Amino acid sequence: MKPVDNAAVTATSPVLAPRYRAAPYTTLVTKLLFPLHERVKQHSSVAVRKQLEQSQYWPEERLRELQLRRLRALLARAHDKVPYFRDLFRELGFDPYRDVQSLSDLGRLPLMDKAVIRANQDRLKAEDAVGLARFNTGGSSGEPLVFYIGKERVSHDVAAKWRATRWWNVDIGDPEIVVWGSPIELGAQDRVRALRDRLLRTHLLPAFEMSAAKLDSFVARIRAHRPRMLFGYPSALSHIARHAQAQGQRMDDLGIRVAFVTSERLYDEQRAQISETFGCPVANGYGGRDAGFIAHQCPEGSMHITAEDIIVEILDPQGHPVPRGQSGEIVVTHLATGDFPFVRYRTGDIGVLGKEACTCGRGLPVLQEIQGRSTDFLVARDGTVMHGLALVYILRDLPQVKAFKISQESLDLTCVQVVLDGQLTDALRAHIEKGFKARLGSAVAVQVEQVDAIAPEKSGKFRYVVSKVAAGSAAP
Repeated sequence: MKPVDNAAVTATSPVLAPRYRAAPYTTLVTKLLFPLHERVKQHSSVAVRKQLEQSQYWPEERLRELQLRRLRALLARAHDKVPYFRDLFRELGFDPYRDVQSLSDLGRLPLMDKAVIRANQDRLKAEDAVGLARFNTGGSSGEPLVFYIGKERVSHDVAAKWRATRWWNVDIGDPEIVVWGSPIELGAQDRVRALRDRLLRTHLLPAFEMSAAKLDSFVARIRAHRPRMLFGYPSALSHIARHAQAQGQRMDDLGIRVAFVTSERLYDEQRAQISETFGCPVANGYGGRDAGFIAHQCPEGSMHITAEDIIVEILDPQGHPVPRGQSGEIVVTHLATGDFPFVRYRTGDIGVLGKEACTCGRGLPVLQEIQGRSTDFLVARDGTVMHGLALVYILRDLPQVKAFKISQESLDLTCVQVVLDGQLTDALRAHIEKGFKARLGSAVAVQVEQVDAIAPEKSGKFRYVVSKVAAGSAAP
């Protein structure tokens, strides 16, 4: 399969992150304030991060031994405490205490997908799980998903992200701008959370709406905050960068050390735009709320898998593993999900495992190619540019919507295809239309059509948010 993106997997960014000495306040945050925050939340992320910074330099064989020990523990817990897996193992005649002698034995278990999780949401919870948090995916794959996460997984996910952040000589407590669109981040800004963000020097910008006026304010706020790092959708950060460049506003004099991007496919032109405008390297990340932080880019350009926590399988269409260097579907087992196990979870993305170790010296395996995670911007009738997730979220939590595709045909017409559990009622149609018109404009025609399945593009790829309207357009 032809590589689709990720200059990250073949080349480094044009600007290298310089080494620096942490500011006193950053040291205060990393040594005292953030560890105290995590302790109050009963998270073990500080200890896990310290372990990860040691194990990242282990040879891959030693990492695989660690994976095997943790896999045995995960499957044993699933057998003892999780009703879904207890029944599945009984049906298969599979005994995790006896039958897991190597990582290849994982292949004896069936694949897990969103449909399995939806159908067994309660039965996937461990009987002794405490403090499970409800999460849901962004739905950009067309199939929104509700699932649960325990404190162990949160701790390991935070630690993995924290480790990768430190690869680029920035740390928690360095000033940060986050350009994001999840209602979890944008709708929970209560006093405690707002105080935490101020203490950690994190400033949040909503990615949903990107009118010219909003972009002007984003540029001004970035300049005022003078972040050491940026974090967000590549499409959103590149959009801000293009706007700043078009306005003749210099942004490479702020001391930004790195721009972390995730949740979408990173295109070469986006990488170049972000790097040139902000004067910093771009560090790609791959993963999601459901699958976890699968891989992060190091300064040498490789996408390193978080192997201590995640087993990555690359499978052909028949579900068989393919050799390194060949493409297949990315399937993950998250080893820190004992409270709500993700075992052989299908990401729907296509990837290739690298054959060679990275020159950075880390033993973490490398994802050589990654495909998927593409969403578009949409344009409201008045010319407001917004992230495609602004409309995705309207559909995401509707329980009867199983899959969807949004096609913006023109400023005056947006079509929505939905796969439903049941029939499209007048009430549901009106609900969708009302939500879309609130974003796109009251005069926009919204056509909702029920279909049996979402058809792929001619290329064979799936795109669930497609706009045929160029940014800068506006109705007369």
